Amino acid sequence: MERYLEIFIEGYKGYASYLWNEITNPSWHSYFYWLVGVSAFFFVIELVKPWRKSQPTFRKDFWLDFFYMFFNFFLFSLIIYNAASDVVVNFFNDALKSIGITNLVAFEVMTWPVWAHLLIGFVVRDFVQWWTHRLLHRVPALWEFHKVHHSVEQMGFAAHLRYHWMENVVYRSIEYIPLALIGIGLRDFFIIHIFTLAVGHFNHSNFRLNLGPLKYIFNNPQMHIWHHAYNLPKEKRYGVNFGLTLSIWDYLFKTNYIPHDGRDIKLGFPGVEKFPQDFVHQNFHGFGKKR
Repeated sequence: MERYLEIFIEGYKGYASYLWNEITNPSWHSYFYWLVGVSAFFFVIELVKPWRKSQPTFRKDFWLDFFYMFFNFFLFSLIIYNAASDVVVNFFNDALKSIGITNLVAFEVMTWPVWAHLLIGFVVRDFVQWWTHRLLHRVPALWEFHKVHHSVEQMGFAAHLRYHWMENVVYRSIEYIPLALIGIGLRDFFIIHIFTLAVGHFNHSNFRLNLGPLKYIFNNPQMHIWHHAYNLPKEKRYGVNFGLTLSIWDYLFKTNYIPHDGRDIKLGFPGVEKFPQDFVHQNFHGFGKKR
């Protein structure tokens, strides 16, 4: 127990030091400045060529979503997640060692060419996240957390990172073992993460781009807008278009749904009118008995 307490404390110190270094020493390997740069790029895109021209530049909840970007990317890890996850990972590895498993890696992908292990890491992660996303819609308790993301009523790039902190816990817990099995390193994870960050901003942006045949591979605003539709057919009540970066999973598993140009459709979910509109109450939502 004392060892885990030390890991917890060191997790705090380590992440605080990392975050301070990220902010005070800009570099090509800085998550913080990549987030700022990618966000600024899509802000300009939305400003110069908006898809929904009548939507305000600073749309409803823009600043709330702006705060969510930094909270979910950095502050949540600083407050608790990084230290707690260090303890959980070490406890998990210790449990495996107690039954004779000292190495989870099943495929030595790091010996492959760089492009190959980047590709396999990206595809495996996206596939796992696609199924996790479906769970968030299908399991009632998880849906209550996921409602935070679907409470967006005017879409823009910053809505990408408006989500309940419990989603970090759910996604990271489920994807840990598959990624550990293929031994994806930190360098690869950084590159994959920045790429998926950019595509995620793009999917939520107020922007129209004709991808041609690539729309069957990559998610895009014209597809993802339907994922946030307020009104869906009864047979689609558990959601559509679950792709995070890749759309191909939706086409393969028949969860794709684009009935027409969804530029001006109503967004949210039945009951969003009564959903908490401030950060604190949104992040307490999902706990306790459902009213």
